[in-house]
Amino acid sequence: QVQLVESGGGLVQPGGSLRLSCAASGKIFLINRMGWYRQAPGKERELVATITSGGDTTYADSLKGRFTISRDNAKNTLYLQMNTLKPEDTAVYYCNGQVITSIEGSLEIWGQGTLVTVSS
Repeated sequence: QVQLVESGGGLVQPGGSLRLSCAASGKIFLINRMGWYRQAPGKERELVATITSGGDTTYADSLKGRFTISRDNAKNTLYLQMNTLKPEDTAVYYCNGQVITSIEGSLEIWGQGTLVTVSS
């Protein structure tokens, strides 16, 4: 089975930086669009950023300039560089991918999430 596993979450002070990783494994022919989403306590899951296999990116307007999404296709790994973190960035961050497993098979896969806590 195809799996996405996030890592890199933890506790960071306001104004600090953190980099999240998402590693894909399993029967993978190609991963098209990948993305990061987050869910803060008491709120719905929201889009953070997406990136296509060709490197085209989109971001939530409120996060532009602070967060950067990237990917290493050779390693099937997705990254999220988070700078100038604020307490309101505290959330569980989830990795998502459109994974093509065969010529006619594809899956929308979610990781289990990694917790980011921004606090003094």
